[in-house]
Amino acid sequence: MPNNINSILDLIPAHRAALHPLREILLANAMMLGELPAPTFGEEKRIAFLGNRFTEEGLHNISIDEVPGNCMAMIPGTVGEQNILICAHADTVFSNKVDHAMSVTKDTIRGPGIGDNSLGLAALATLPNILKRLKIRFNDNLILLGCTRSLGHGNLGGIKFFLENNKFPLRSGICVEGIQLGRLSYASVGMLRGEINLSMPSQYDWTNFGATNAVTLLTRIVQGIQSISIPTEPKTKIIFGSMNTGTSFATQPTSASLRFEIRSEADGMVSLLRDQIADLIEEIATQSRTDITLTVVAHRKHGGLDYSHPMVKSMRKILGALHINPYIDPSVGELSELIRANIPSVTLGLTTGQHKNEYNETIDIEPTFDGLAQLIALINSIDGGICDA
Repeated sequence: MPNNINSILDLIPAHRAALHPLREILLANAMMLGELPAPTFGEEKRIAFLGNRFTEEGLHNISIDEVPGNCMAMIPGTVGEQNILICAHADTVFSNKVDHAMSVTKDTIRGPGIGDNSLGLAALATLPNILKRLKIRFNDNLILLGCTRSLGHGNLGGIKFFLENNKFPLRSGICVEGIQLGRLSYASVGMLRGEINLSMPSQYDWTNFGATNAVTLLTRIVQGIQSISIPTEPKTKIIFGSMNTGTSFATQPTSASLRFEIRSEADGMVSLLRDQIADLIEEIATQSRTDITLTVVAHRKHGGLDYSHPMVKSMRKILGALHINPYIDPSVGELSELIRANIPSVTLGLTTGQHKNEYNETIDIEPTFDGLAQLIALINSIDGGICDA
């Protein structure tokens, strides 16, 4: 295998061109996976499909955990002394009740979860075919992992379970996301996902002066959070993800919920904002005589590789060879657990797309071949020792 970055970069145009005949296989995998609903904790059908694809390709060490249900397989290397993990999360934000029909045109595929992360999982399913087509065999073993329980309340349960029970020492890791191409994630940002639940007592006296309802209280909470001072350095933000309350025009709502996320480059800032929000809801709960709780759903710590790390340098050069401008996007996904385990890793995107996590989520087909060429070049770089620090 090539052992210098320039040799690898020289191969990219030929690799990209050679991948086009696999278009139908890749798109078929993406669409079939996309049409299998996979809400967090309900990824079984999608994982079974991936396992079947691995079996058809004759991969080694194929296994599906009973709990949490990850699917793993190995492409053996010619030497096999080291292992490179390539993972993609299997779950999506959409429930089983959502219509998962995919719509394909000459240039795009549209449907719930196609970019996040049906295409990423399809890349894993198609990778054995890709390597055969390119006539590539790596020195290292490739560990392919479809991760369950990644999103929301899953709190990265799949990758955590894998890392706690893995028997293959990992040299490096690559997390594959369908979108966006050009993404350069080599660090994990400090993060907290919280859920505020509000419940008014059944005997609440609506005639009291100052009586209120769940909509009003939830609005006070949102306004209170918005009034908290957010620093420009370290970079920090609070994201309101969803609100739920009320059933009709004229019925006083007695319950409500709010989901939010804090992100910061400093772990201390995440903790400080959490405490300020906790104080705020305690004050409002006391004043309104209602039950308001704050539940921490997920928490990540800041960390990762340096910008000057050889793996990050290789990624920048690979994207440059593809004439793609990289953009730095710290991760709160599987990468954060690989970082915590001291495994040098990055997250990359395969194609461009729009409307992420909306019902009309859309990916562009042609740039996918740039994304796959990027993936192969990065594996080549790791395998050749170019990414070793």
